[in-house]
Amino acid sequence: MADHDRIEGAAKNIGGKVKEAAGKVTGDEKLKAEGRADQVEGKVQNAVGGVKDALKGDKG
Repeated sequence: MADHDRIEGAAKNIGGKVKEAAGKVTGDEKLKAEGRADQVEGKVQNAVGGVKDALKGDKG
């Protein structure tokens, strides 16, 4: 089963992509930047979840 961090990270990444796209459509540079930041945060959180999953696998 996937770690909670991986699921939440993936959702944050997708939300960031939506925000960035909305910023592009509306010309809102702040919204675009927030979307990119959310994507980075989501990718980091997803990676942390992957490490946790790998460590759980080593224990079992």
